[in-house]
Amino acid sequence: MSHYFIASQSIVDKVTAAIFEAYAMQKVADIFATNNIVVMTGGTGLYIKAFCEGMDAIPDVPEVIRQQIKGEFAQYGLNWLQQQIQQYDPLYYQKGEIQNPQRLMRALEVYKATGKSIWQFHKNEKAKRDFNIIKIALELPKEQLHHNINHRVDNMMEAGLLNEVQSLIPYQYINALQTVGYKELFDFFKGEVLLTDAVENIKKNTRQYAKRQMTWFKKDKDYQWFQTGEQQQLYQHIDNRLKTPFK
Repeated sequence: MSHYFIASQSIVDKVTAAIFEAYAMQKVADIFATNNIVVMTGGTGLYIKAFCEGMDAIPDVPEVIRQQIKGEFAQYGLNWLQQQIQQYDPLYYQKGEIQNPQRLMRALEVYKATGKSIWQFHKNEKAKRDFNIIKIALELPKEQLHHNINHRVDNMMEAGLLNEVQSLIPYQYINALQTVGYKELFDFFKGEVLLTDAVENIKKNTRQYAKRQMTWFKKDKDYQWFQTGEQQQLYQHIDNRLKTPFK
């Protein structure tokens, strides 16, 4: 089985939800040439939404604005970024992900470039796809989910995450590395926290991210949720949906 969008981009490449949409649609067309079913997995809600529904067109932002905001974020941090959004784009501050620095920087750069809230470019018009989409979500008991997250972080550290992050220090402020698992260890290398505390922060922030993911996906009523151990129900649901005529 082939997998796509894994180790396919450089960390210095510009990748947005719109770029992902174009990439994914081309790959899907290639796969459908020889297969009847494509499986998309993941937890990045915005990218999945882009694939299923399309993205609204947002004007290009001059690189000088983007680099200025990145530099100021690197200097002043998340609180500064949140204050900027609250001041310049209160609409996004009310509705958007204010704990996500990438989303905040994107909203701020759009405002700086256009004078408009990024939400003003959202038309809420779903793109028409020429294939049927079946949305399935899996849910673990909270205790098991947290255990799995903690265990996975420990495995990542044993597999060499610390050395990987150290090798990326020259690139630590690019967007691709403003993510859980990297930024906590960058804090360690900057001498701001002990290594044990950095690892615990990765676990804590991953648990919080998982909670935000659940909130995002639960808002989409098209998803059919299944618990662990409900494999037969899941298979039956898929089988029933595959028999439903495409509209």
